[in-house]
Amino acid sequence: MGSHDTSAHSTASSRKGAENHPRSRTRVAGVVHDNVRHTTRFTVVGNHLTQHASLSLLAIGLAVHIQSLPAGAPVDIKTLAARFPEGTARIAAGLRELEAHGYLRRTRERTGNGRVVTRTVSCNQPGRSGGEEGPAAPESKPPARRAEPRRRALPAVPQPAYPAPDVLATALDVLSGLRREDPRLHLSAADAEHLAPGVATWLERELTPAEVRRVLTFDLPGEPLRRPAALLAHRLNAQLPPLPPFRTPNETPAVRHPLQNCDICDHAYRAPEPGTCGTCTPGADRLDQPIGGARYSRA
Repeated sequence: MGSHDTSAHSTASSRKGAENHPRSRTRVAGVVHDNVRHTTRFTVVGNHLTQHASLSLLAIGLAVHIQSLPAGAPVDIKTLAARFPEGTARIAAGLRELEAHGYLRRTRERTGNGRVVTRTVSCNQPGRSGGEEGPAAPESKPPARRAEPRRRALPAVPQPAYPAPDVLATALDVLSGLRREDPRLHLSAADAEHLAPGVATWLERELTPAEVRRVLTFDLPGEPLRRPAALLAHRLNAQLPPLPPFRTPNETPAVRHPLQNCDICDHAYRAPEPGTCGTCTPGADRLDQPIGGARYSRA
């Protein structure tokens, strides 16, 4: 028989689950309501107002205060500013918010004695009148901002071969002076900057600023000009003058000498200085020949 060892420790009993993993104390976060049911002196306010996503806290508080007032109570800006620490500017801004979202309606009316008063109507649920039944109206949103119309791009204009700064500056002077010829040709800075390369192209083709101005302002339509810059861009393209004749760098224009009278035959001829014509001087340049056989007498 086996002997029993009384000196051995007995097997330890397992701990309970709660003892092995004691439950941690849960922390409660957020608001906890301790509500008492109202039986007198209370106002029913919709969550569409108290939790409005667009109204400021000041506007929501003003709306709740106004809805709690009895009919006929004054709710003008001075009365509300005297009741609350906010100034008249913030009170007025809050009232404008409520009016924009439909919680207030303010109209000016003339009384029987000729006095003009402001009538204020408080709406506890915008979009529905007092006796209307049915589902609640959706929450009103602030009016969407109207997008500005997209401006049409101006037609392209000719581009100069060498856009020198002084030529572009002269082109801008030409464009800025057009309004003195016709007030309808008043151009903005952006329009003038767009048209300046086209005018510079005309100046490169040996037109003077006065000639360019004359072409751009000639025979304008009689009706109002809705887009004067577009009209000028069209003219710069459609009436572009041809390129000037090509000249080599060493080519010089022919010199036109003054008329001279021959000392021998008294015929008129062209020469830089007085003397004899080509007929009376053998071997002379043909440019110095007498002109058409005409005879001019010397004084």
